[in-house]
Amino acid sequence: MSTKTSKPTQAKTPPKSAPKAAKAAKAAKAAKPLRKGADSDKTSARFWLTYPPQRIKAPVIWKLGHQFKLVTSIRQASGTDVVGIVCLEVEGTASEITAGVQWLKKQGVRVEPVELSAVES
Repeated sequence: MSTKTSKPTQAKTPPKSAPKAAKAAKAAKAAKPLRKGADSDKTSARFWLTYPPQRIKAPVIWKLGHQFKLVTSIRQASGTDVVGIVCLEVEGTASEITAGVQWLKKQGVRVEPVELSAVES
């Protein structure tokens, strides 16, 4: 009679680089172009938006991103019951950005371009 001796099985532990690899994969996925097609026509711009009291609680930035082919990023914001101020970065084609700015103005939002200093750019 032969008896087999089995080696105790060791739980496989993922290599220490696994979390780093997962983070790198997420970063690579995020770095992909936002839309398919030529990226040469995409541009970005930053604006200061000043909201009147009746527009402070309205989802204006959400609507802007959904009604136009724009990616929005809030860079800075401050608000009270009287006024709301947002520094908004938008990315898209120049024509979509122009149309989006015109739409914001029709909504009663004051739109001014951000002047970047050499340190911020």
